[in-house]
Amino acid sequence: MSSEPLAHHDEDLKVLHSMGYAQELARNMKGFQNFAISFSIICILSGGINSLGQGIGGVGGAAIGIGWLLGCAVSFVFALGMAQIGSAYPTAGGLYHWGSILGGRGYGWLTAWLNLLGLVTVLGAINVGTYNFFLGAFGSTLGLEGSFGLQAAFVIGITAVQAIVNHVGIKATAKLTDLSGYLIFIVAVVLTLSLLAYAPSWDFSRLWTFKNYSGPAGGDVWPQTDSMLMLFGLGLLLPIYTITGFDASAHTAEETQNAANAVPKGIITSVLWSALFGYLMLVAFVLAIPDMDKAAASGWGVFFSTLDAVLPGGLKQTLYIGIFISQFICGLATVTSASRMIFAFARDGGLPASAALKRVHPGFRTPVAAIWTAAIISVLFTLYTPAYTTIVSVTVIFLFLSYGMPIVAGFFAYGGRWTKMGPWDMGPVYRVVAVLVALCVALIFYLGVQPPNDAALKITLAFLALTAVVWFGFERRRFKGPPVGDEVSKRQAQIAAAEKALDAAA
Repeated sequence: MSSEPLAHHDEDLKVLHSMGYAQELARNMKGFQNFAISFSIICILSGGINSLGQGIGGVGGAAIGIGWLLGCAVSFVFALGMAQIGSAYPTAGGLYHWGSILGGRGYGWLTAWLNLLGLVTVLGAINVGTYNFFLGAFGSTLGLEGSFGLQAAFVIGITAVQAIVNHVGIKATAKLTDLSGYLIFIVAVVLTLSLLAYAPSWDFSRLWTFKNYSGPAGGDVWPQTDSMLMLFGLGLLLPIYTITGFDASAHTAEETQNAANAVPKGIITSVLWSALFGYLMLVAFVLAIPDMDKAAASGWGVFFSTLDAVLPGGLKQTLYIGIFISQFICGLATVTSASRMIFAFARDGGLPASAALKRVHPGFRTPVAAIWTAAIISVLFTLYTPAYTTIVSVTVIFLFLSYGMPIVAGFFAYGGRWTKMGPWDMGPVYRVVAVLVALCVALIFYLGVQPPNDAALKITLAFLALTAVVWFGFERRRFKGPPVGDEVSKRQAQIAAAEKALDAAA
């Protein structure tokens, strides 16, 4: 081993120990793998395809030509804020730790709950979306018809496989997310070139043309309305939902080498590359549509109806296979991210059964109980709320609320109680980013609870009410939060003992 990796390893340990934690998880991930896990969760071949009807079924091609860029800019603002904090505090379950340090233990506890809810619901959204894609791509060939029972069986099956792969170790997961990173690039490029090659014509004006496709004209994706501004805003949920999950780079910080540099780089680059390749792919899709009115009227089936119309059967089926594999690995990487959040939160006693949830398997070096808890909760959520659009809306609300909380807290802490910055540092520009993040959180919440997803408001309020009951009824007195001050130095002997015991067991 060269001296540079050893130096990074020593620095990673030093930073982790300074935050009061032992190196329990295996630090085997390199910079590309940290990028790949976020890139795999973002997966433009998942949200960018499964939620395509939200854009085309609203205002048509402008939802891609203009809306995609605006929605990605919203996500990028969050990525900038998270990269700044993640470089300073590279730890598993990052957002929880950041919220606690910058806003206090209660603020961090709420951040953790919101992020946890967002992660388990996004896992459900991804796997329900994968089911819908599988049914649309292969259902007629296999003689399958959609039903709640089939959806439940499919989601349970693939979630179980994703959990098993995570159970056996980060090396297996990292290899698959590496594969997914390359696969997403390759499939997106092939799909883009194929659509352009077989497009009946290239009418670029579609990319800035607005047309009201609400109601039956858009396959009833959105209710009938005369407001083009509202329709355009609702279409932003397509890119905002797609370009999410980049917090995975932070959640796997304790498994990443040179984390203070790799984590912010993974967050930023995963968003930028996804935004770029997603834009090129969806622009090609809009150009390839033979008839925009007919495509919009197909609603959620717009992707399949367009490919059926323009691509040869063999090429289309090959692309479908690549897309399905990418979507499966997207869910697998999300299990990794969600389980690390549960592990980190339980490590500080923030969850029921924390003693079990924080345990790391001595052989696999993975938080086994946390992995299976994430998988089971996500499946139960999809059984309660089977509607894909409602799941997506709830996911977007919880995730971006949890992203925004530590960033906004950082606005007030910056230069005061937060003076230690990491190597990735925007300087005072960070405060401008934090203000933009706060405005974007309000926009996302407003869009996320509009009809037909008004049920998302009830679910969100119910979860927030439950959270308040748990905090004020139980956790406010019991929960201490992450170690700070003298508590960090007191833990050093425990840290050394924990690392020694894991090394001996391995």
